[in-house]
Amino acid sequence: MSSIAVRARARRKGSGLGLVAWLLGIVFFLPIAWMALTSFHSETDAATNPPSFGAALTLDGYREFFGTGGGASPWPALVNSLVASVASTLFVLLLAFPAAYALSIRPVKKWTDVLFFFLSTKMLPVVAGLLPIYLFAKNAGMLDNIWLLVILYTSMNLPIAVWMMQSFLAEVPVAVIEAAQIDGARLPTILARVVAPIALPGIAATSLICFIFSWNELLFARVLTGVVAETAPVFLTGFITSQGLFLAKVCAASLVVSLPVLAAGFAAQDKLVQGLSLGAVK
Repeated sequence: MSSIAVRARARRKGSGLGLVAWLLGIVFFLPIAWMALTSFHSETDAATNPPSFGAALTLDGYREFFGTGGGASPWPALVNSLVASVASTLFVLLLAFPAAYALSIRPVKKWTDVLFFFLSTKMLPVVAGLLPIYLFAKNAGMLDNIWLLVILYTSMNLPIAVWMMQSFLAEVPVAVIEAAQIDGARLPTILARVVAPIALPGIAATSLICFIFSWNELLFARVLTGVVAETAPVFLTGFITSQGLFLAKVCAASLVVSLPVLAAGFAAQDKLVQGLSLGAVK
């Protein structure tokens, strides 16, 4: 077979894969686009079946979400979600980074067993631990406390963060660390000034995933919080009622609650792609 035929077949294969990727992207984007369009419809138009694509656009759903019509303000819930997500992500990084360093660059004995233990903690159904955690929080006087969520989100995201960062830090050249040690650098300096800059894409990817998991968490926030520490997902569920129409304002609330995650992903997209592909090619 001639080289021209091989190149032509490769181009056709690449075009086919590109078309499939575009189709998959459109399929995943359609629900978001439909949610955004519905959020600008009135409740009556949003509830029509089949959907009314040419219905008049309005901001009533967003007005109700932001409480301009006399409803509850979403800002306390949004701030609580931001505090819980950012604080827990920072704590996860502070704990996972040295642990991943010990398991990758300076591996401990039976480090694979340690990683499996970390990952096995995610196998427990969340509902199974809900009642003991609720009783502990009640006896400790920590119900409806944002810092209880910070502790829970930190413990929930720590295993997956250690697992991810271990694979990222394993790609750091040992020669660079040894050179820093010869120059007299101590371990904290090596971690902060040598290892962290090299593994920055992996750290960014881990941070974004932990932030998303914390921001979207609903079960613990629903059970363990009330008014003071209510998070954005819990506030969003308050729009769902047994009577009346609520689809438009729920779509508006969902779009607003999703914006911080989308903004964080967009801001860190280059680091995220580098981090998730780190170690894929030797």
